[in-house]
Parts: sequence; structure tokens; C-alpha cells
Amino acid sequence: MAPNGKAETHESEHQLAPLGERLRDRRKQLKLTLQDIADQAGFSVGFISQIERGITVPSLTSLVSVCRVLKVDVGSFFKQPKSAAPVTRGDGRAVYGLGAAGRDVTYERLSASFPGNILRSTLIHEPPGFRSEPMSHEGEEIFYIVAGELTIELDGEPLVLHAGDTAHFPSTRTHVVWNHTVNPTTVFHTCTMDVFGDAEQSGDADSSLVVTRAANRRSAPKPVVNKGNPK
Repeated sequence: MAPNGKAETHESEHQLAPLGERLRDRRKQLKLTLQDIADQAGFSVGFISQIERGITVPSLTSLVSVCRVLKVDVGSFFKQPKSAAPVTRGDGRAVYGLGAAGRDVTYERLSASFPGNILRSTLIHEPPGFRSEPMSHEGEEIFYIVAGELTIELDGEPLVLHAGDTAHFPSTRTHVVWNHTVNPTTVFHTCTMDVFGDAEQSGDADSSLVVTRAANRRSAPKPVVNKGNPK
């Protein structure tokens, strides 16, 4: 069971071979080298090698990037909950992950799947000390810190977010997330990258960054609306 008492599902329930072995077999089937995968997915050779050897568990977005190079759907390696319903219940969502329970990042799917949808949302539970690999990809994303703290590095610049803070940025910027604390962190994450494998999604995003602080939002003055015509 997950720490919050919900049923937990894992990749090992769906596939006998470890994730890294299946990725390596697919790479060799395509006669690609580690360097080929690293170059096309935008990661280091060392990172790809660690995934294949089971030393490192990739994040969901990283796995999607690797699967694109391997020309397979992410669902070929990792089964995620599917949802067409517009509403999810807090006590009814499955908690799933790519690695061992309690050691790696786990997810709860929040968004539904329907023709034309472009938003993908999850609750991400990051264990203490977790640090993602540097990544960049198409689209945009927003982080809302539900509980705990999280460091987000954008193009090498660290930003510490506390509960209630948000960050919104184009995913084309190189970004790293790091739970720098000794406690779990829960993040409400929304992006336009097709992390569920529901459909291919691409788009352009501007280069702006918006970070809002919970304290600032509460104390910010309300905008003045002029209902009359200017004289």
C-alpha cells in the first residue's frame, strides 16, 4: 500500500523483465547505440546506461523521450491508468511508479483522456533526496507544490518552491527538479507533453517564466476594473 493508504500498482505487475532490460532489448533490435539514444533523446550516455542497468529509474517525461527514439509507445514498457471520466476521487486513484515502492517517484493520474485534450495532469510524490536528470522537451508545464518543498533548476538557475508556490515555464528550457529536503514532496503537475501515451502532442511555447508565491497571491491587491469609457 502507498503511504496514503491507496492501492499501489507497479510496472513489475505488468511485465516480467525489468524496465531497463526491455529498453536495452528494443535498442539492440533497432541496432542503435547508447550514444544514438542519448543524442536523440537529449540525455547523457551515462544516464541511458544507468537506466538499462537498473541503476537509475527515469522520470515519466524522460521515459517518454527515450520511447520516442525507440519508436514505441510508452505503454509498451509501462502501463498507466487510463481515464475517460471527467472526475477523479481522492480515495479511488491508483498510485503507480516506475521503480521500487518507497524508493522512487510515484504518480496519480488526474486528467482524463478524450479527443483533442492537450493537458496532462498528475500528482507527483517525490521521496526525500530525489533529483531528476536535466531534460528539455516540447510544450509547457506548471508545478504547484501541494506539500513539502522542491528545487527547480531552469537553465542552471535554482528556484526553491514552498507549499503553495507555483512555477510555469516552457519545457524547452533545460529543467531539473530536486527534493532537497528530508521529507516527501507532493506536486500537482500539468504539462502538454503526452506523458500518458494517449496521443502525440506538440506545440510552441514562449520563453517567459512565471513563478508565483503563495504569500504574494494572498496579499496581492485586486485589480481595478474601469467600467466606464475613457474620457
